[in-house]
Amino acid sequence: MSQISQLAVTSPGKIVLIVMDGLGGLPHPETGKTELETAQTPHLDKLAKEGICGMSEPLGPGLTPGSGPGHLGLFGYDPFAFVIGRGILEALGIDFPLEKGDIAARGNFCTVDNKGVITDRRAGRISTEVCTKLCEELGGINFPGVKALVAPVEGHRFLLVLRGASLNPDLADSDPQQVGVAPKEVAALSREAEATAAVVNSWIGKARGVLADHHPANMVVLRGFARLPHLPSMGESYKLNPVAIATYPMYRGLARLVGMKVVDCGRSVEDQFAALAKHYAGHDFLFLHIKKTDTAGEDGDFQRKVKAIEEVDAALPRVVDLKPDVIVVTGDHSTPAVMKAHSWHPVPFLLHSPLCRPDDVAEFSERACSKGALGRFPALDIMPLALAHAQKLAKFGA
Repeated sequence: MSQISQLAVTSPGKIVLIVMDGLGGLPHPETGKTELETAQTPHLDKLAKEGICGMSEPLGPGLTPGSGPGHLGLFGYDPFAFVIGRGILEALGIDFPLEKGDIAARGNFCTVDNKGVITDRRAGRISTEVCTKLCEELGGINFPGVKALVAPVEGHRFLLVLRGASLNPDLADSDPQQVGVAPKEVAALSREAEATAAVVNSWIGKARGVLADHHPANMVVLRGFARLPHLPSMGESYKLNPVAIATYPMYRGLARLVGMKVVDCGRSVEDQFAALAKHYAGHDFLFLHIKKTDTAGEDGDFQRKVKAIEEVDAALPRVVDLKPDVIVVTGDHSTPAVMKAHSWHPVPFLLHSPLCRPDDVAEFSERACSKGALGRFPALDIMPLALAHAQKLAKFGA
């Protein structure tokens, strides 16, 4: 990033980055086609034909990224150098007033059976209204010298913030991220964190008691313990004036963390594209995040993911008509519906620009993009490519 920062220049060029979360898929056993290959995407195919394509590697071969690391790579931040706990992203996403020394964790309400084994990691995707009521009940749990603050995020997700002296975020997750096993005990990853681990495990025990008579949300799991870090902003690093159009709190939080302005954008894909058009004139980097693709993939709903992709394709002319200098379409990771989870597979990528050198790709899909001129490349290369095609990088050397 430091080399790119030294070369970054201000120019009138505009970049639109469209991220369909969890875009990459695997073939359906009955058709042999992925979700993207199944979807009718005439506008994406046209961009691919006119642009240059490849397959983006979020972290590296065989490595499965979380959403945070996946997006950091897209923005040009090395995910291994900038490790950010999920709890901080959730807190920023809902504008939670963090204080110095606070430790934040992302929580899921989940369902356990009478043996304490997880049967549903998302408690049937309870509504945000139900989540809010449950958070109010959990808000009464506190300890001498430590406040445990609980806030709803969205659906089954909530935020836990610990506030007190001498707390340490060096903690392992209690979320096993699979069903059929019991939640883990939170382990201290250093001696300095042992007292904090004891507080968290005590809080979980009391939360279990509070939720015992609730169904399906009768237990909690936690992950991503962290304090608020400092990251260089995209304005500092790239001389950009960026804006984020994202509905889900975590991605709004991540955008704030890298210095993007975060704007209201409604809930629907159509609303998001309308918001992009509304804010287009005032910004030279516009990040539009689509969550529906990832949610459908995690639910194992192949057809719903297909429809989400088609919905984005139908709205795409609103961006094309603005004639940005660069349009990038990709995902932060793959979430194949047949796996119901994030995976290590590379992600289809297209870059459309009057200055690009088109390849022979004629459609936007995994198979087609794997034959593109960009080949298989690290996600960290995306920002330099976008900046260069928008003429925002100076020549290196004499």
